[in-house]
Amino acid sequence: MSVHVFGGTWELELKEHPLVLNFASNHRRSTLRAAALTHLVLELEEVLGQRARLRQFSDIPPQNNTPDMSNGDGKKQVLTDPFRGFGTIAIHAGQEPDPGTGAVVPAISLATTFAQASPGTKYGTDLPNSFGKGFEYSRTGNPTRGAFERAMAAVEHGKHALAFASGLAATSAVVHLLETGQHVVIVDDVYGGTQRYFRKIAKPTYNIDFSFVDFNDTTALEAAFRPNQTKLIWLETPTNPTLKLSDIAATAAIAKKHGALFVVDNTFLSPYFQNPLDLGADMVVHSVTKYIGGHSDVVGGVIITNSPDLNEKLRFIQNSVGAVPSPFDCFMALRGLKTLHVRLEAAARNALAIATYLGQHSGVTKVLFPGLPSHPQFELAKKQQHGPGAMVTFYVGGEVSNARRFLESLQVFILAESLGAVESLAESPAIMTHASVPPEVRKALGIDDTLVRLSVGIESLPDLIEDLDQALKKAAAVTA
Repeated sequence: MSVHVFGGTWELELKEHPLVLNFASNHRRSTLRAAALTHLVLELEEVLGQRARLRQFSDIPPQNNTPDMSNGDGKKQVLTDPFRGFGTIAIHAGQEPDPGTGAVVPAISLATTFAQASPGTKYGTDLPNSFGKGFEYSRTGNPTRGAFERAMAAVEHGKHALAFASGLAATSAVVHLLETGQHVVIVDDVYGGTQRYFRKIAKPTYNIDFSFVDFNDTTALEAAFRPNQTKLIWLETPTNPTLKLSDIAATAAIAKKHGALFVVDNTFLSPYFQNPLDLGADMVVHSVTKYIGGHSDVVGGVIITNSPDLNEKLRFIQNSVGAVPSPFDCFMALRGLKTLHVRLEAAARNALAIATYLGQHSGVTKVLFPGLPSHPQFELAKKQQHGPGAMVTFYVGGEVSNARRFLESLQVFILAESLGAVESLAESPAIMTHASVPPEVRKALGIDDTLVRLSVGIESLPDLIEDLDQALKKAAAVTA
């Protein structure tokens, strides 16, 4: 049979579906029967078009933004089309075999300083990872960092990328583009760390004002602009933690009309499931710590743009402020990027099954997941995303005591902050990641004490569902 989902058409083969076989053969300890799990998978196939592969392109046309992938000898590499194949680009962009040794993995260049042939005459100006500038000091430029930046530009369909020591370091670099007295319009349901930096650091220190607005309320968004003062629009989509979506292309048009720069934090979907530059964004920001690194072992951030002017300004900020990642961190992030597409397909497959399961559970009052038709912006997700992502948010039935017992009872899911790694994580945004957000703001956004955010990993799906099931039973028993 054929189904249509996220802009693509898939022929489903249900006779010996690998997920069904996996449920039937690996389900050993769960109180849920294998027959019930098999039924769940078949239901997912019928309703949502779930298959072993979740990568479906939306109708967004390819953009001719691929950076020059020549290796310095004038010979073009195969990476000429940003939609040629994500895995091919992620594995090869910026990572050509070393011309001297033939090494197929970029070296970790730990040198802090680099010899010069003559005063002011630098080596490496012909190397693509120096961007034609050669190398002199590792804060200014490093071969390993250059490789990572080229790879990130390629997978995000950009021309330039700049790596930083953390996602918030990248965020602060964007704010450094502004001047004292200017104004930023930011989506209301934004990452707690971003809110904290904007409210408690940037505003009092630099006298930059911020307006937090629901971007889906066009009237409120338009009203938030201040003539000759609003210079930046900041959007997360999906938002953290309620997974609210906003129309990137429509927001880009509004930003352009008002002469403001437009930046999208694409951390929650990664370049694999969404490409904001193709939809009109001026800059894309990522916390590399999350999906790009993917293994909870590296902290980093990155900014991608197509603008030579923004790239020049951000390079100056990157070098002057000095919040750059170490060569080893760049190596780890580059290694994580190579498997991003494989990890996200597996995680999104698990997330879709888990969201459907939670939506049918009596101990859950509401589920938010862009891959479910019940999501308020499901049609928008199909329009601008290439897949649903692997973040699931839901409300545990009862009070804070029930949610707390649920989180304390998890055995496979780990109670921890962060997201996007191979292991599944669970957290309470109101108490953990968004505790710095003012209580009245949390309440208005729906971030109450029963809200749970799941970062679904790539463990065996039956084990994840069994873990959620037993924890929800213990949570319900608190008030039973």
